[in-house]
Amino acid sequence: MTITDTTVQLDVAPLSGTIGAEIFDVDLHQPLDPKTVAAIRQALLDYKVIFFPGQHLDPAEHKQFATHFGEITNAHPVVPGLDDHREVFEIDYTKARHIVESERADYGDHEKWHTDVTFMETPPLGSILNAIVIPAAGGDTLWADTNAAYEGLSRPIRDLVDGLTAVHDGNPAFGRLLGRLGQGQWNGERFTELVPVEHPVVRTHPETGRRSLFVNPGFTARIKGLTGKESEALLIFLYGHMVTPEYVVRYRWEPGDLGFWDNRTTMHYAIDDYADAHRVIQRVTIRGDKPF
Repeated sequence: MTITDTTVQLDVAPLSGTIGAEIFDVDLHQPLDPKTVAAIRQALLDYKVIFFPGQHLDPAEHKQFATHFGEITNAHPVVPGLDDHREVFEIDYTKARHIVESERADYGDHEKWHTDVTFMETPPLGSILNAIVIPAAGGDTLWADTNAAYEGLSRPIRDLVDGLTAVHDGNPAFGRLLGRLGQGQWNGERFTELVPVEHPVVRTHPETGRRSLFVNPGFTARIKGLTGKESEALLIFLYGHMVTPEYVVRYRWEPGDLGFWDNRTTMHYAIDDYADAHRVIQRVTIRGDKPF
């Protein structure tokens, strides 16, 4: 498939019926002109998650690519970034497993389906992941199309969820780590506690106007105004519906691949199926706005 923006053509290979595509013939080591940036942005809106195979970007190039699509925020509200590139969040899964086993710590937001940082008032627009070390087998990532999931609901269920609000809480995943570090930072503001926040169960995409389910098992604590049993039952149903195979794409990483996902209309899951093999990824996050 070809995406054209006036004189720019991108070589795009869709990966599923509704979500995911690879983009070829774009060298991200080189400066990107505005028309190429516009075409990539449109591909992100169309496919929700896009991949650039075999780029092998260094942290500076990783950040430079991200700046074409918005303001880079700090690496993570709680987890520090690299010493010499504070905006780059590195996850060494071998070290993460050791921390979990030795300190009985939580594995953060990477142990289950989640949408990044929904426990803050302004979750990211998107994230850009750079594959550094990838196991010979395993370590794939799944993304779910939460817009397609919303549109796949019956009208009565859509009418129900359209009027609901959910509470999101980062304390189960990151509260103990924040306590050890003393403070976190998000969008330039420092904090010492993770205060639960409220977001609509269905959010409207600020660029496309499409509506997507905006709850996730990683950070959604409950649906406001419902009893505990009602909230649990509805969330269990929504989570199961959102990961229907027809709404999901699975990506097999190779070292040097770059993946860019729209955090406003997806959730994702890093598959932990590679035993003691080494897996390292680096992530840059683009500042978002308050969901509505």
